[in-house]
Amino acid sequence: MNTVIAFVLIFGALVFFHELGHLIFAKRAGILCREFAIGFGPKVFSFKKNETVYTIRLLPIGGFVRMAGEDPEVIEVKAGYYVGLLFDDNGHVNKIILNNKDKYPEAKVIEVEHADLEHEMFITGYEQGEETLERFEVSKTSFFVVDGEEIQIAPYDRQFSSKTLGQRTLAIVAGPLMNFLLAFVVLFALGFIQGAPINEPVLGELTPDGSALEAGLKEGDIVKSISGQPVDEWTDVVQIVRENPGKELSFVIDRNGETLKYAVTPEPRKVGEETIGLIGVYSPVEKTMLSSIKFGAVETFQWTKEILLSIGKLITGQFSIDMLSGPVGIYDMTGKIAQTGITNLLNWTALLSINLGIMNLLPIPALDGGRLLFLAIEAVRGKPIDRQKEGIVHFIGFALLMLLMLVVTWNDIQRFFFNG
Repeated sequence: MNTVIAFVLIFGALVFFHELGHLIFAKRAGILCREFAIGFGPKVFSFKKNETVYTIRLLPIGGFVRMAGEDPEVIEVKAGYYVGLLFDDNGHVNKIILNNKDKYPEAKVIEVEHADLEHEMFITGYEQGEETLERFEVSKTSFFVVDGEEIQIAPYDRQFSSKTLGQRTLAIVAGPLMNFLLAFVVLFALGFIQGAPINEPVLGELTPDGSALEAGLKEGDIVKSISGQPVDEWTDVVQIVRENPGKELSFVIDRNGETLKYAVTPEPRKVGEETIGLIGVYSPVEKTMLSSIKFGAVETFQWTKEILLSIGKLITGQFSIDMLSGPVGIYDMTGKIAQTGITNLLNWTALLSINLGIMNLLPIPALDGGRLLFLAIEAVRGKPIDRQKEGIVHFIGFALLMLLMLVVTWNDIQRFFFNG
C-alpha cells in the first residue's frame, strides 16, 4: 500500500506540474484551454472551473492540456445542417444545439446557409417554414451542445494557432521547464532541510558503529592531515580513507583551535570487485539559503547531464531497449526506494522529474519536442505546416509511443514477475 501511495503521489506531482506549465502560459496567451487532464483513458473524476474541465483519468501514463486550435477543431457547422439556437439577453446566440433539439423546445431551429464561428462570429439560415434568410450574431463565449454536453466555441483569437510564434513556443516549452523547476525545488528543499554538502575537510555526522567515533573523532573536527598527507578538501579525506582499508591512519585534527591526533583504522567494505575503506563519517553540510540554492542547481544540472549521456548511449546502441523501464518498472523501483526513507524518495522524485522534462523535449511527434520541431520549421519557412498534416504526424507518433510503452511494460512484467 505504501508503494501505491508513493507512486500515485510522485506520478501525480510530476504530471500535474508539467501540465500546469502548459496551462499557465496558454491561458496567459489567451488560448482557450478546454481540458486539464492527469492520465489518459476513461475519466475517473472531473470538475469544471471557468472555461476548463479538470479531470483525472484511469491510465497513469501522462497527461495533457487540450488547447483550442492546437489540433483541427472537431466540430463544424456546414450548410444544410439543422441546428437549434438559444440566445442571451443581448440577442446573441450563446448555444448552438447540434442534436436532440426536441429537448430544447425554446430553441429556434434553422437550416444553416452559412456559418463563420471563428472570425466574424455569425450564422445565417432559414427558420423552418420560412423563406427569409436570417443572420444571427454569435457570442464569443458561446457553446455547441452535443448529446447534452456543452463544448465552448473557440473564436480564432482564442485558438493556439492564432498566437505569435513566441507565445506558442512558450506554451509548449513551459511543461518540460516546470519539471526542471520542480526538481530544483525538491533538491533545494533537501539541501535546506538536511544540509547541502560542502567540500571542506570537516567531519560531518558520525555513525554510531563507525571506527571514527570509536577512535574519538567528533562531528565538526577539522582534518589537517592524515598519516602525513596534507588535507585541503573533503574529497581528499574520502580518497585517503577509501584507499587504505584495514590500515591504521593517523588523523591530525583541529578541534576548537586545539590540535589533536587520533589513530583510526578504516573498515574494509566490498564494493563490486573493489575493497574500500570506511570510517563511518558523513560529508560535511551547510544549512544556508545560498548553499541550498547552489546544491539544487548543481544537482539538477548533474542529473540532466547524466540522463542526456544515457540517451546518447541508447541512440548509439550502447544501451538496449530491454534496459528501459515503463510504469511497471518505475512503480517497482518507487516501492524499493520508499522503503529506504523520505530523503531517497525525494531524490528519486527529482530524478524522475528531470527525466520527464528531457524526454518531452526530444523531437518526437506527439511529444512537446515534436511540436517545438514543427514551430521551428514554421520559423524557418515563414509559415506554418498544414494543421491536418501535422495532426496526422502527431497521431502516428502517439501510436508508436503507445506501442513502445507496451513493449517496455511487457519487458518490465517479465523482469519483475517471471525472472524474480
